[in-house]
Amino acid sequence: MKPPPFEYHAPVSVDEALAALAETGPHGKVLAGGQSLIPLLNMRLAAPSHLVDINRVGELNTIAARPGGVRVGALARHAAVERSAEAAAVLPLLRQALALVAHPVIRNRGTVVGSLVHADPSAEMPAVLALLGGSVRLARLGGEREVAAADFFTGPMESAVEPGELAVSAFFPAPPPRSGTAFQEVARRHGDYAVAGMAALVTLDEDLRIAAARVACVSVGPAPVVIDLSDACDRRPAASVPWDAVAAAVRDRIDPDGDIHATAEYRRHLTGVLAVRALKDAARNAGTEAADE
Repeated sequence: MKPPPFEYHAPVSVDEALAALAETGPHGKVLAGGQSLIPLLNMRLAAPSHLVDINRVGELNTIAARPGGVRVGALARHAAVERSAEAAAVLPLLRQALALVAHPVIRNRGTVVGSLVHADPSAEMPAVLALLGGSVRLARLGGEREVAAADFFTGPMESAVEPGELAVSAFFPAPPPRSGTAFQEVARRHGDYAVAGMAALVTLDEDLRIAAARVACVSVGPAPVVIDLSDACDRRPAASVPWDAVAAAVRDRIDPDGDIHATAEYRRHLTGVLAVRALKDAARNAGTEAADE
């Protein structure tokens, strides 16, 4: 299979990349990791007349971990973020989720920001950004804007990136103190897209009761589905939470589709099971975090 013909651009700075995107408008497509784009081109499911390759723009290859969160540049590979001890110390969820992304050879090339822009509802990184309330920074000639996760994912394979814009970075905020996170998913084979998946965040109060709990569901809607389960956890210690009620609350708030991999009803059931597993793991991790204070 061969891609349709296109004009190739190889900028070496952000300004050059933005100029190329401004010139090509809706006919231009950004190439970073290429792990989703190249197959789409080869199968002729995408046919941009201009390809803007940003791999020579070294200023976008950054991972900045601060106490308040982690900002990931557009050229930071999955594997680099997964291996970053500084990022994992601030935000363990990044490493927890990235370990489940595809296969090592794909993580070595694919980019975190590229996964967000691709906006596949079965992918892990959109769920992480949505759960944490993160954002994506978009730049164009003459300015930039920061788009919150709640507004960034506009549909399956659709994001808020407009023609002429470049997603230059994504910000993943750190959770409050005494918080724990976890990621659970079920796939036909390790590395496949998840039949269903779950990112979870739990915050404990000073008495180690669950003060806040929420999840982001994967593969059950056109975008990540974030559900606040604080009320269902009823400010109890994790050991006494009515987990059946929590699972029911999750199942009641999703509307999955069936496909060749799973029926809608099975995906709904599985999502409830994964929510309980992920929340229990997150609560345990939160307890470890509280013990280390």
